[in-house]
Amino acid sequence: MPQNPKTLALNEADNIAVALEFIPAGEMTREGTTLLEDIPRGHKFATTPIAKGDPVTKFGQTIGFATKDIAQGQWVHIHNTGMGELSHDYAFGEGALPRDVLPPAEQAMFQGYVRADGKAGTRNYIGVMTSVNCSATVAGLIARAIEQSGILADYPNIDGIVALKQANGCVIDYRGALFDLLKRTTWGYATNPNMGGVLMVGLGCEGFQIPLFKQAYDIKESETFRTLTIQAAGGTRKTVEAGVAAIHEMLPVVNDVNRVPVPASELMLALQCGGSDGYSGITANPALGMAVDILVKNGGTAILSETPEIYGAEHLLTRRAVTREVGEKLIEIIHWWEDYTKRNLMEMNNNPSPGNKLGGLTTILEKSLGATAKGGSTALNAVYNYAEPVGEKGFVFMDTPGYDPVSATGQVAGGANILCFTTGRGSAYGNKPTPSIKIATNSEVYENMVEDMDINAGDVLEGVSLEDKGKEIFEQILAVASGEKTKSELLGYGDNEFVPWQTGAVM
Repeated sequence: MPQNPKTLALNEADNIAVALEFIPAGEMTREGTTLLEDIPRGHKFATTPIAKGDPVTKFGQTIGFATKDIAQGQWVHIHNTGMGELSHDYAFGEGALPRDVLPPAEQAMFQGYVRADGKAGTRNYIGVMTSVNCSATVAGLIARAIEQSGILADYPNIDGIVALKQANGCVIDYRGALFDLLKRTTWGYATNPNMGGVLMVGLGCEGFQIPLFKQAYDIKESETFRTLTIQAAGGTRKTVEAGVAAIHEMLPVVNDVNRVPVPASELMLALQCGGSDGYSGITANPALGMAVDILVKNGGTAILSETPEIYGAEHLLTRRAVTREVGEKLIEIIHWWEDYTKRNLMEMNNNPSPGNKLGGLTTILEKSLGATAKGGSTALNAVYNYAEPVGEKGFVFMDTPGYDPVSATGQVAGGANILCFTTGRGSAYGNKPTPSIKIATNSEVYENMVEDMDINAGDVLEGVSLEDKGKEIFEQILAVASGEKTKSELLGYGDNEFVPWQTGAVM
């Protein structure tokens, strides 16, 4: 950690260092560099001269190329550093470590809900889902009526009711990619172990037909799964009344569960980062990676996602692929994204966002190297498409956009029953039915947004080891999985974060 209180050199191969606080021009760092200009907190400065066209290195990896000559002591950022052509050696599987899992008797435990299919929930929600935007208002009215009635107080084992509204569902081809994505995402939420019961509400004439959806998954109506359409029910008021009656019938069944000891091997952890900054890859992300390694050792699962935010660091993941096929699937997805952005007149470096850049991140390569650290160090056991059911234990990857609500929606649809979210700028996020643990990358954001942040990883810069911070995060994961409320839950987040990915044409 820090060689002095103000700067941090991360790797002997680097030609930059990071300012841990604002440092004015003229000050000499312990690295022997006299700063030629002010360096903002979390930003980089050159520790050696960097010629135009030469790589800029951080974490021992290339994060970009100098777009002009950079003198020792100059600020290194978007004004003098840009993207360039990289040729990675993917070395499929060369660094994959054998899976090291504790015997069941030695695994950590949490207090969870064991479902009929053997999966374990960390929460117990009722979801009012929609097949089309046209039924979103009705779904909201049903959920609101239940909440305002006060009846949930009579069912203490139910965490709440949530209306999961979507913005599409009509003019889509039932044979197309958009239908498949929506179908997987919807059924993934309906069967997430944190969902105790589901009412699905449609209009009746939409493209995403509920009967076709039920046929695709051989779904039968039951005490905990019901469907309605506004047209068949006779309009808005009658549908709301029927929906409220259906929920009333569900309540005793959904409430009839109790938390019991469950091994940590039943945890499926979604990994997210948003509002990243120059500290993300130094504190919170690698500390979360330490927690992931502990979870994997205890037999659990962790899902790394946000494909645009591993771009440029994918070679570090392919080395960890358990087979060549797993690594090659990841690279196929990377190539799809390159084509996808090109077709839409964009480029991969459109991410990082303005807030990321204000926080010290210069290129997507730099952001990705930090984001990938969330995945720890164990073997990459599988690569999944968006919202596919995750069946492999250990560390896995799911293809999603970098936009947090869309990405997390895919992970929860895949089965994630708990989520960790690192942030350097202060993202506002929560999820229902899956609780989200917020981890601040620096103490300033933690203290400024203490009502939103669960863990401060900024103290890693003050001497706390990454190993100890990883253990703290893992213990918090167990506590939240056992029912402890996160800050996002206490604030009421999660009603608006169901955002399925839309890749196909909207007609």
